[in-house]
Amino acid sequence: MSSSTQSPQSPKSPKGKVTSPAPAVAPTPLSAEAQDAAGILPATYWTEQPLPEEDVDDGASSLGSFNSTTASLSTSIYRYREVHGRTYHAEIGNAESWEPNDQRHVDAMEIVHHAILVHMGGKLYFSPLEQKKVQKVLDIATGAGLWAVDFADEFPNAEVIGTDVTPIQPSWVPPNVQFEIEDCNQQWTWPANTFDFINLRSLMGVVDDWNALYRNAYRVAKPGGYVECYTTSSRFLSDDGSVKEGSSLDQWGRVFREGGKKLGRTFSVYEEDLQRKCMEAAGFVDIEFKDIQVPIGVWHPEKEEAERGLWWKLAVEADLEGWINYMWNAVLGWSPDEAKAFARHLKRDLNNPKIHGYFMGRVAWGRKPE
Repeated sequence: MSSSTQSPQSPKSPKGKVTSPAPAVAPTPLSAEAQDAAGILPATYWTEQPLPEEDVDDGASSLGSFNSTTASLSTSIYRYREVHGRTYHAEIGNAESWEPNDQRHVDAMEIVHHAILVHMGGKLYFSPLEQKKVQKVLDIATGAGLWAVDFADEFPNAEVIGTDVTPIQPSWVPPNVQFEIEDCNQQWTWPANTFDFINLRSLMGVVDDWNALYRNAYRVAKPGGYVECYTTSSRFLSDDGSVKEGSSLDQWGRVFREGGKKLGRTFSVYEEDLQRKCMEAAGFVDIEFKDIQVPIGVWHPEKEEAERGLWWKLAVEADLEGWINYMWNAVLGWSPDEAKAFARHLKRDLNNPKIHGYFMGRVAWGRKPE
């Protein structure tokens, strides 16, 4: 079945789910002194280095505009927040997602989904699952729901539940898929020993307590069931020094890392080895992980690596301003024009074959003892 995203549907509201009515409080941007201490360059550094217009077709001009067909819907889950013209999920629990939920970003999520598949050699998971034994599956923070749909196609006899804080999932899905509105940072209310497989993908900057997340996963996993987590590093690296300190690629990671500290939701999951540490602490056994180096751009001479880099570059460029909009506003307090100037430099560096940047990805999986 195609995993193309259709118009959003209203997901089922899980029985017994209770969310906090308290709204999320917008963070105060870091002071100039704090930004300087973190090695973050001021906005003027980017605005005073203009680029030719032909180099900046990154869509960043949409910052400050707003056109949402769902803004008038009366149900509370569609009362989206707005930051610099981009929409974000409604208030639910303690959630504060940094990714937009408008159609442009949903389209970018589809490319990210394919990029991860390329990253993982075409596989949806690495856990040693047996199809006849997998009956119930949970996909936490499902986003556009593409992993859940693809997994349901591969496991037609399994019930697949995808959860997220925003209703952007497709309407047309396999009959064994359902989506629910849920903040993964709240106590999970499914009964113990419910799921044969739990998927945690790309939760950087989303989780406020990784130990609690894995404790929840351990409780609701069936004995013998697996949990698997995919994450990426928060740094662009290079073996030849071509990703230079102070470059846009270097600054990208610095802002996200400082943003994670400020919001209490780390982006340094890979660097802190949280997948393995928290999985072990929760009680999972037979823990394995696979690290994969991913070039950014198409500079790598090997075909497989270059393909990984191409898809990640396309994913970033599909909504460049969407990726940086919230963090650059919340953490730095930059205006749309200042963020647009940074986005121009970032796109130029992403397309520079002389910059041999890459990041690390890690897939980790473990089993609940029987």
